[in-house]
Amino acid sequence: KLSDTFTVSEKAAKVGENSMLLTQGEKLTLRELLYGLMLVSGNDAAVTIAEGVSGSEDAFVGLMNDKAKELGLKNTKLINASGLDVDGQEQYSTAYDLSVIAHALWENHPEIREITSTYHYYIDATSTHKDFELYNDTNLLTTYPGVRGIKPGFTWEAGLCLVTYAENDGKKLLAVILGSDDRRGEMKELLDYGFGKYGIKVDHPGLDLSAN
Repeated sequence: KLSDTFTVSEKAAKVGENSMLLTQGEKLTLRELLYGLMLVSGNDAAVTIAEGVSGSEDAFVGLMNDKAKELGLKNTKLINASGLDVDGQEQYSTAYDLSVIAHALWENHPEIREITSTYHYYIDATSTHKDFELYNDTNLLTTYPGVRGIKPGFTWEAGLCLVTYAENDGKKLLAVILGSDDRRGEMKELLDYGFGKYGIKVDHPGLDLSAN
């Protein structure tokens, strides 16, 4: 349940790279952790969720790979909950497979739609954790009309990545960009092209592409 509470382990707190700044021993609800996971790509949140759901990250990764097979994905292999690169180990997916995952999330989990469409989320401090201020500033939510979510990502192996859902004039697009040097600019072009195929011209004057 989204109200279930998970405890941050030492492993989760030290996972590194993008983080929602969790501290070992803090307790947060799954809902709060999902905001940290989806808005700021918190790897610490990913590991905390994995351990909270399955008891260990390895067990959770098993569930992830089982779900990939259930969705019919042919070119996805997962070795951790965060997606971070691991020397000497293969972890991969494709734009197509990620689009299938994103579509399944978007269509079947309204709570994920709500979370990923949020630009700013504040979590008040409680007796079990400090406060958190989370901003989702890399998915064109505030600059490209019709964008609703879903999520950016980055590793040194994968480059800048972005999965975006957008809707204009009754047409829905789900776009995936991997290995980019300019994911915001390229996503704008991809969405313009997609909506243009339906004769829809999206007006986005002053679109700020200064941040990847």
